[in-house]
Amino acid sequence: MAFNISISCFSFYFLLLSSFSFVCFSLSTVSIAQTSNQTLVCVLTNQSYLQCSSFPLNSIRFPLNDNLRNRKFSGVVSGNGFVCGLRSQLGSNTSNSTLVCWRFSVNGTNMSYKRIYKGLELDEVEAGNSRICGVERVSRRLHCWQTSTDQPKLENVDNIAIGDNFLCGLSQSSGKVSCAEDGIVKEPRGNRYIAIAAGSKQVCAITVDNDVECWGQHTQSPPSEKFSKLAVGENRSCGVRWSDGRVLCWGNNNSFSLPQMLEEIYFASIYAKGPIFCGVAKNNYTLYCWGSEDFESGVFVPFQGQDSQVVLPGPCRKECPYGPLSGSESLCRNKLIICDSKRNDGGVANSKNKTWTTRNIAFLVVGCVGTCSLLIVISFLVYKSHCRCRVHDSGRLDDNRIIEKPKLDKRLSSLASLGNPSQLIEFSIEELAQATDCFSVRFRLGIGSFGSVYRAILSDGRHVAIKRAELTNPTCTGTIMRHRREDKDSAFVNELESMSRLNHKNLVRLMGFYEDTEERVLVYEYMENGSLSDHLHNPRFNPLTWQTRLKIALDAARGIHYLHEFVVPPVIHRDIKSSNILLNATWTAKVSDFGLSQMGPTDEEDLSHLSLRAAGTLGYIDPEYYRLQQLTTKSDVYSFGVVLLELLSGNKAIHKNEDENPINVVEYVVPYILKGEIHRALDRRIPPPTPYEIEAVAQLGYLAVDCLIPCGRERPSMAEVVSSLEKTLAVCLAAPKTKTVSRSNTY
Repeated sequence: MAFNISISCFSFYFLLLSSFSFVCFSLSTVSIAQTSNQTLVCVLTNQSYLQCSSFPLNSIRFPLNDNLRNRKFSGVVSGNGFVCGLRSQLGSNTSNSTLVCWRFSVNGTNMSYKRIYKGLELDEVEAGNSRICGVERVSRRLHCWQTSTDQPKLENVDNIAIGDNFLCGLSQSSGKVSCAEDGIVKEPRGNRYIAIAAGSKQVCAITVDNDVECWGQHTQSPPSEKFSKLAVGENRSCGVRWSDGRVLCWGNNNSFSLPQMLEEIYFASIYAKGPIFCGVAKNNYTLYCWGSEDFESGVFVPFQGQDSQVVLPGPCRKECPYGPLSGSESLCRNKLIICDSKRNDGGVANSKNKTWTTRNIAFLVVGCVGTCSLLIVISFLVYKSHCRCRVHDSGRLDDNRIIEKPKLDKRLSSLASLGNPSQLIEFSIEELAQATDCFSVRFRLGIGSFGSVYRAILSDGRHVAIKRAELTNPTCTGTIMRHRREDKDSAFVNELESMSRLNHKNLVRLMGFYEDTEERVLVYEYMENGSLSDHLHNPRFNPLTWQTRLKIALDAARGIHYLHEFVVPPVIHRDIKSSNILLNATWTAKVSDFGLSQMGPTDEEDLSHLSLRAAGTLGYIDPEYYRLQQLTTKSDVYSFGVVLLELLSGNKAIHKNEDENPINVVEYVVPYILKGEIHRALDRRIPPPTPYEIEAVAQLGYLAVDCLIPCGRERPSMAEVVSSLEKTLAVCLAAPKTKTVSRSNTY
């Protein structure tokens, strides 16, 4: 096993060192915006300050308010009539990014400022003429703003390129390019790529051999040169030549070329928007722009005469695979550096230095052998100390564990007789540990019934949620520790037993598991939009509309209905709450966390309930179940009624009232519903319901009251709840009707 991992790690490093002749670092430090016949160029200067200049000079005044004047940015992008700056704040456990934008009118006045994003760190931001997109650093999730279309369906991309009506993404791990939306004439040829750039109608990419390929509309064949950098504009492109760092341009029916005065300048980076190109000189970090017929002598130097305005040739980074760009160490702050994109100097080298001598070959062979040996040793140590990721010392098994293991094995073996567990994948702990950086806290999403839940991307690119049990606790000993382990083992097997035989679009899908003496891990599909609780109670999230709330309620009810009436034996969830209702990318709600679930009696059994110690979450537990310790499916109905009140009021199950005293949402909302004054208890973060929405909201309130009836036998079944919610949603979607609401039309 260790040898295989070492070989795999060696293959990865060998591929990195040999196949990739340069690494494409995201985040641009130069942006170009146009409106009418005016051009605005914004850059990050030394120490990462944002500075802008326009052509004609001072035609567009770009004021920074006092709050942002001395702030430092990590990237800048622009489009037609707007400029956006990215700021990243590094924390101890997580990093956050803020994206702010300025929009300006045709005459360069009426600047408006707006923050369009604040959340998890973005390490890639790109803009087309009208929209902006970014990629989260950890999850690789794609966000887009200023777009009238749905979010593009691109996953696991590292670099993006945006045109007028398309978006393409590059995965650095696979070297593949994928595109979304219309406007691309053909897809890439299937080569491996290391960089991508787009204009309004076409896309170009650099292959691992440093060749350039283009596709789309109005494409023109690129020259047969090797390139290390690439910029694509409107029917024209430019690239930094690999051999010497000089720029070569082509396109516009062979009429576009680099101005003569720039031909002998070596460039560290280049950028484009529309017809305009800009590049940062490698020797003194001066910015030159070209491509407009209005530029005097064909070249515009935005910050000419401003000696202090040194333009960053690339984003500041913590570390670089090929070392820092020569002479750029002083440009960043906090010991950050700007990365060189090549293993060797991009300037002119004489032939003597490139000659392969016997001595060169000998050094190469010795270096390769030494590197291989070192990588194998390192990989073995990683396997022993990191990949297995044993947070707690397994040590010697004590007597309690020796007794417990056969009990767990017996329950696991009985799982084969339930459903079709062969559909589940038995993952390796090495793969799961690698995907979560050894279950790092920065990947943690929350805590479930038997352990912590982590977001991860598997080696095949699938996004998953990983639930891992914390089986031992140094502060617990003896009987306490044994009981806690037994509880977690029981929750693990409960969830595995339940989920292995469940298949419904409104239940979170279990993909696989891992189990041994020290580990209990379950792997689920990843739910991109988090939990219902997040959207109801976390002020960072935009409040849900009434229509969306009703749809979520119906989705969750259908999932619970399936558990109660379509599974044999039926499953009682026992922990229905808003944090266990998750939302995927299309806002479909799914019920999750079956660690406390129990199999209910079958039709053939003569039992009306199960006698069990009450379990669940405070505020959601059925009072009858808690008092009598008699579990039925109606206990889930009660908990679902509490969720309905959360949807109506926006309050948590237990929250503080105006006097800062804790109060149950049932005590707060139900009296208003019974008095016909539901409007006094509705969530005030969203506009009041329209006349036809208020009818649906009133019906939802009456349904919630019915679910919360103290006597379980008098509560509706989940089949009746689903039927009522279907009618309620139909009312919300229908045209306004003039009729009163009564308890009789609840279901």
